[in-house]
This record gives sequence, C-alpha cells and structure tokens, in this order.
Amino acid sequence: MKKTTLFITSSILIAVFLGAWKPVDISLLTELEIGAKAPMTDVEVKDVSGEMVTLEQVSKENGLLVIFSCNTCPWVKRWEDRYNPHARLAEENGIGTIALNPNTAYRDRGDGFEDMQERAKEQGYEFYYALDKNSEMAKAFGATRTPHIFLFNSDMELVYRGAIDDNANSAEDVKEPYLKNAIQALGHGEGISVKTSKSLGCTIKWPS
Repeated sequence: MKKTTLFITSSILIAVFLGAWKPVDISLLTELEIGAKAPMTDVEVKDVSGEMVTLEQVSKENGLLVIFSCNTCPWVKRWEDRYNPHARLAEENGIGTIALNPNTAYRDRGDGFEDMQERAKEQGYEFYYALDKNSEMAKAFGATRTPHIFLFNSDMELVYRGAIDDNANSAEDVKEPYLKNAIQALGHGEGISVKTSKSLGCTIKWPS
C-alpha cells in the first residue's frame, strides 16, 4: 500500500513538474526572413556597463549587427576571437554592434549579469554586451543558437543571417567569411551575395 501511494504521489509530482516546465520548442521558432524589419528596436536592454540601450540607439548610419552570444557555450569560445575584428569592421563601415545574452535558464550557471561583465572585461569586448531578459529578443528574432548572427541595413531590414564564417576552429582556415563580406558589401552599398548560412552553436537556454 505504501509503495502504491508513493508511486502515485511521485507520478503526480512529475506530472505537475512537467506541466509547469514548458521548454521552448525551437522547431516552432521562425528565423527572421531576409528583408524583415528588426523587432523590438525600442526596447531597452542592460549593457555590461550598466547603461540601458536600445537597438535603435546602437545602430549607425549604415545599420546594425546583432550577435546572440553567451559565456558558457564552447562554440562561442571558438568564434569569440573574431568578435572584436568584426565589430571594428562594422564600425569602419558605419554599422553598430551589440551582443545579446539570451541564456535565461543559465543565469545562475555562468550567464548572469556579473558573469557577463567579467567576460566582457576579460575578452576586451569593444561592443555592447547586453542581457536579453527572459530571452524575449531571441524569440522575436527567431534565434536558436549561440552564436547566431543578424545584420541589418540602414532601414533596419535584415540583409544577412547565420554564422560568422565557415570555420569555427580556425580563423586562418576560413574559406567563406560570410559576415565580413556582408559587412563590407553593406558599407559600400553593394549587394550581398550570400544572405543566409546555417548557424552553428549551442542551443539557447530558454526560461522554464
């Protein structure tokens, strides 16, 4: 009798837990289409400096580069040495840069605000690195991984989406510098030849 009661109680608790925990089904998320307007451009996010900024404020005369990133993903660590060079290239081409951390479920596991501040300082980030509260920005963009790149033009229309390049392991062995090419083309008012690529990285840690 005790075993039966224990089994029923455990089953109820599991059912309640599963009912309360509703992970995001990434198969239901839709990435922004090329040509789509950037969402949530007037929503304030908190940068590691403590400053509250919006995507609209970060954007420059030729557009905006948005990187969904984090502290804990090994894929981010592989590409991270290319963040600053791309941010500098974007700046040279009149494009603002911001990285957003959407890992809500990992705020107490290395992706909290103080962790972000430490990471930005250690890596010498030369761009905004802000908290994506409750992963709302990631949901709106249809971002599913870290890193996940979104590049917008001066009208805040999406012109490139996907990966930084085709080789996470070695910057020296990159054959397809997708983002670099897109930034340069955008800065010079030219057409972008490769508008999308597959984002490779860790799945975003959504709120439960």
